[in-house]
Amino acid sequence: MCNVTVLEVFIENARAEEFDGKRVLEVGSRYVNGSVRPFVERFLHPREYIGIDVEPGRYVDLILPAEKMLGYFGSDAFDVVISTEVLEHIWDWKKVISNMKNVVNPGRFMYITTRSINFPLHGYPYDFWRFELEDMKNIFSDCKILVLDKDFSAPGVFIKVKKPNKFVEKDLSHYELYSVVANKRVNKISDEDFRNLYYRRILKKRVKKRMMHFVSKIGKLVFSKA
Repeated sequence: MCNVTVLEVFIENARAEEFDGKRVLEVGSRYVNGSVRPFVERFLHPREYIGIDVEPGRYVDLILPAEKMLGYFGSDAFDVVISTEVLEHIWDWKKVISNMKNVVNPGRFMYITTRSINFPLHGYPYDFWRFELEDMKNIFSDCKILVLDKDFSAPGVFIKVKKPNKFVEKDLSHYELYSVVANKRVNKISDEDFRNLYYRRILKKRVKKRMMHFVSKIGKLVFSKA
């Protein structure tokens, strides 16, 4: 999953020596609104590029939930891990971030983008979390943060980190993150959160907006044939 801003920020911060002849893993690689993969493969020359996702599609080499990547590939298996616009859609974000930290080699790199508070609901098919700059600073405090920036076009954040040679993973089990479902910071999302009035309202607005968009497209199609 991607967009123009994500592509621009990635291109600005990617370094050829980090990718050349290296093994790359993209988490959530299915093509939606763009991808960094063509740029990496054409200009940065990795030895291998593997894209995983929960659904088949363009740029998906392996259908594999992000929660299972460490068990599948093992520790220290890749030189670069890329994840664009995925974390907000993953229920167990802590496990996935832990997997990404452990599947990358010591001394190597992770490139991650995700959405922040005030970004609208956008389920593919689900949408759970929002990450702020301070969250990313805390979550990746066990790594060397090389770049940490806001998305200038919409609420979001970009981070590039380097895994230290002597990596000691930070315990995130009690960390609270803002959830668009609960409308507050929570450690975990409960079934009750999905039934709260706030979440039902934003779901209703999203359905209404999509219906209006659909009706508009049908109207244009009808009038174009008139």
